[in-house]
Amino acid sequence: MGLFVRDHGFYKRVAAVAVPIAAQSLITIGVNMMDTIMLGSMGETQLSASALANQFINVFHIFCMGIGMGANVLTSRYWGMRNQEYLRKTITIMLRICLCFSLAFMLATWLIPEGIMRIYTNDAQIIRQGVRYLDWSILSYFLLGFSLTCTIVLRSVGLMKIPLICSCFAFFVNVGANYIFIYGKFGAPRMEIAGAALGTLIARAFEFAFICGYFFIADRRIGYRIRHFFTKCGDLVGEYIRVSLPVLISDGLMALGNNAVAMVMGRIGANFVSANAITTVTQQLSTVLIQGVSNASAIITGHTLGQGDRRRAQAEGYSFFGIGIVLGLAACIVILALSGPIISCYDITAQTRQIAYELMVSIAIIVVFTAINSILTKGVLRGGGDTKFLMAADVLFLWVASVPLGYLAGLVWHLPPFWIYFFLKIDQFLKAIWCVFRLRSGKWIKRVRGQEAFSSGAPADTDETVRA
Repeated sequence: MGLFVRDHGFYKRVAAVAVPIAAQSLITIGVNMMDTIMLGSMGETQLSASALANQFINVFHIFCMGIGMGANVLTSRYWGMRNQEYLRKTITIMLRICLCFSLAFMLATWLIPEGIMRIYTNDAQIIRQGVRYLDWSILSYFLLGFSLTCTIVLRSVGLMKIPLICSCFAFFVNVGANYIFIYGKFGAPRMEIAGAALGTLIARAFEFAFICGYFFIADRRIGYRIRHFFTKCGDLVGEYIRVSLPVLISDGLMALGNNAVAMVMGRIGANFVSANAITTVTQQLSTVLIQGVSNASAIITGHTLGQGDRRRAQAEGYSFFGIGIVLGLAACIVILALSGPIISCYDITAQTRQIAYELMVSIAIIVVFTAINSILTKGVLRGGGDTKFLMAADVLFLWVASVPLGYLAGLVWHLPPFWIYFFLKIDQFLKAIWCVFRLRSGKWIKRVRGQEAFSSGAPADTDETVRA
């Protein structure tokens, strides 16, 4: 098969899914960037505290992504099959799991906020400011969990505009609330880092009302209502566990791995943490389209396989691989071009500025492989149902390579920031290479419950099949 399919309709479908998702991600990054700029004016202590407190919140965010994307493997396939019953049962299982995780994180943040901060740093001032941030974030877990998972389901059935419209409004809500409460404008108290957390909470509440209001009340494509939350779905639990649980475990391990990375950074020093917070925004800006295509590849692959066309799914998989190479190289150029202007926006010390420049160069190299890895692992292969393989890849490369090498580079060998970050992200190189071979093998294509056969090509692996 060629690297790119000659079907203009395919690229239109990719753009129709990827562009709204990328635009939504861009809005979210804009909010994060405004947060860092506003808090950066309060000093590096509050900026570092916010960044580290958000590492724990990001653990929950990644778990929710795992819950949602695990369900997305099935919802996109069942949407392609037009099986509304299994589609709704999958959503029910997803929401029940999300509720359990939300309550667990809310309880942990309420009971041990200081213990959470001590995971990432020993600096007493950063811990104290981080606790202030976490105290205002307790309710946001529930709001974020349901709005995020429902957004992923809406995307899986082709409803891209609703989440995008929501994010547009949420951007202004968040930035406005941050401005008011961080600086104490319009008669509001000056809350500084707590104001940033309150602004985010207000934006989460808006997103929850908008997305979940539409999902449970107005949507007619899926037709999911609150009463479906109490539906019996035991007949699909086994299939959900087989396909979706590895995604949750994989993303959960990635969340823990990212926290291990944050622990290393937090112990290197506040300068490194602040520099990383600045470079993260640049990396996110340069990879929004990559993330959009990654989501699109999972959805489109699921739809194609739901229609039973194995050969077309394989050909489209190669095309997504080629798109990943192109987007990775483009992102590399963007990062190198934007690094100077973006770093100059922050009021930081000369040492932090130098670290930020070194990290930018390292990120620019890594992003090429991150693009390939993201589109294949979080998109094509996951959409094909190859979730167990991907779970093994995440466990092996993150915990055997990235975390120990990053620890040694930062805290034992004391290498320059460029190499510390390089080793912390070395799993991106390894997974990209490994997953290309997996794509070529064709073993990533699996059948799911309710799907009898594929229309063309070699038969799917029967050892991974659960028949209706």
